[in-house]
Parts: sequence; structure tokens; C-alpha cells
Amino acid sequence: MSDLFRSSVQARLAKAPMLPPLPNEEEEDEAGDSVPSLPTGYGPPAAPSRTPRASRKRPPNPTMAPISASGFFDQAMQVSVPDSDLDVRVYYTPPKFEDGTVIVCHHGAGFSGLSFACMAKEITDQSRGECGVLAFDVRGHGKTYHSKEPKTPETETLDIEVLTADLVNLVRVIFADVHVAPSLVLVGHSLGGSVCVRACPKLQDHRFQVTGVAVVDVVEEFTLDALPLMHSLLNARPEGFDSVEEAIEWHVQTNTIRNPYSARVSVPSIVVPAPEGSPAYLPAYLWRISLRSTAPYWTSWFTGLSAKFLSSRTARLLILAGTERLDKELMIGQMQGKFQLVVIPGVGHLVHEDDPTRMAEVIIEFWRRNDRVVAGVKKVGEV
Repeated sequence: MSDLFRSSVQARLAKAPMLPPLPNEEEEDEAGDSVPSLPTGYGPPAAPSRTPRASRKRPPNPTMAPISASGFFDQAMQVSVPDSDLDVRVYYTPPKFEDGTVIVCHHGAGFSGLSFACMAKEITDQSRGECGVLAFDVRGHGKTYHSKEPKTPETETLDIEVLTADLVNLVRVIFADVHVAPSLVLVGHSLGGSVCVRACPKLQDHRFQVTGVAVVDVVEEFTLDALPLMHSLLNARPEGFDSVEEAIEWHVQTNTIRNPYSARVSVPSIVVPAPEGSPAYLPAYLWRISLRSTAPYWTSWFTGLSAKFLSSRTARLLILAGTERLDKELMIGQMQGKFQLVVIPGVGHLVHEDDPTRMAEVIIEFWRRNDRVVAGVKKVGEV
């Protein structure tokens, strides 16, 4: 949920300082979004600016110009998933060999499948085509839309079980014949980690071979403890931007994404032009999804994550940013050798964007260790 969320965890919750707003920053809700009732202690939303757009607009920064995603995936396509009533935007590079593996990537709340673009290119290059990568836009995000009736942020369902079913349904559509389907490694960032952990046994029930599941920078206890701070942290975000370049620049300047190259690929997919006829005080580009509108789901997304991760019937990998932060359940599991833990230094919450090369190395090493296990030898995490 952005590097602001990450900072709240690192500051041990109560000590987290309020980030000062950058020039022209506004509250994040999209035009027309209704704000749900907020639990006590979450704080009120910031009031949007009424400064006319013309008086605050500045020329786009050419060094922050968007970069096309065409060089990172072989295919970008819309995939109809009838069981979810979705037309899903999928980015896919298949493995070059029949016995290859596909790394299935699920992004976090507020982002898109292109968040994994740089990492995907690194994985295919480093594995020399043995590993393919599939990333997609979750419902309500990016270019994924409902097939029949369009949804607004207020009517979209982002329940954890619905998101889990979406992932399972998508995999079953893309790899319709399970007997010739490649083996899978599920990689989920933040919210995506919760979805992948829940989807793993369901995919196995459908006879898919899941080599492993990797959870990226989310620990149940610390995440749940940080949720009461989220609304105050969201108040530090601007309502929108005067250009896509400004949106990219904001993500880089605030260290939300520490890799400008990756930001130039991924950020354009998470903002949209303001609707025609919008008031003059609104910026030219708004957030594609209002994170505040997802508040009713936050607790359910992460409750039970540690137990489900440790009980997954496959190899398990936990990747954390900067420092080792384990709750009691994970600490006991680590001492029992139930999962592999990797801490990547010098990165923020968006680990896979900040250091895609190192992330690719970790995932490929995890895959190699567990994909071709000799009979009788346990995988990482197996008891």
C-alpha cells in the first residue's frame, strides 16, 4: 500500500511521523468517490484543494517521461474470465521450454501488473527462458474491467475470497489443460501475498503443480497494527497530478518507488485522465483507484496470513525489505525451518520495483532449489 504504509511499520506505529505535504499535494480520493464511514481513531480525510489548476500547473519533467511496457513482456492481452465476470489485463512472457515454470505475480492494492515489469524482464533473462512470467491487473485496478456491468470504486467487491477466486479462475482459463500446464511459482506483494497464499491450495485441488509461494514484504501482526494509521498517511498523498510525468516524479521524490526507471513503466497505469467537464480545481490526472475506498477490506486481507502461509503444502519464501520483522507465529516457524527468509537491504515496500535484479535472483534461486527436487528430499518449508 505504498511506501507511506511501509514507513509506518518501520517507525513502530506510534512513533511514525506525519509526512509533510509536497507542494500542490492534495487528499487522494478520486472525483465523485464517496468516503466510507471511518472507524474511531482513523482521522478525517483531508479537504481537497480549490486552487485553480491553471495557477499551479508546471511543465512536465522530460526525465520522468513514461516508458512503454512492450520491452518487458512478450504479450499484453485482455483475457475473458467468465466465472469472475472480468476482462482481465494480462502481461505474459511464456517459458521457452516445455518443462518450464511460470512465475505468477499478484500486485498490491493501488498498483498494477506493470509493477512487476522490470522484475519480469530480469527473471526471463537470468533464467535464460526457463522461467516465464505472468502478471495481471487485479479487479478495480489497471485495465481489468467487468465483462457485463461496469463497477465504480463504491460498488467494486475487493473481498479477499473474491480476489482469491479471481486468481484461481484466471489461471484455469490461461492454462486450461492442467495435464500440460507448466509448474507455477506464486509471488504476491503485500495484499497479493495474502491472495497467493489462499489461492495455492485451491490451485493444487485443481491438480496444478505449485512449486512454491513467495510473500513479499507483508507480516500479519505488524500490518494489522499499522492499519489505524493508514487514513492519516493517505492524507499526505495528492489528489492527483497535472501530468503523468508529475505522478512519476512524486512517486520517486517521496521514495514510494526508489527506482525511477521502474516508476516510469508502472506509474502511468495507476492514474487516469480526469473526466471531461471536471471542476477547474481538479488536477488533470487522478488516481485510478481510491485506496481509501478499500478501507472496509483492509483487516480481512491480512487476518490469518501467517497461519495460512505456514500451512501451505509447497515451498515457502518470505521476502522482507530492509530489516527482519517477524511476528511470533513466523518466528516459531522460522526456527522450525518451515520457510525460507530473505531480507533485501536498501529498498522500500515496493521491493520488486526498487531492486528488480536482486528480487529476480532470489526468486530464481528459490525456484531452482525446489522445482527439481530428487524423490525423498524435502522442499524448503516441508516438515
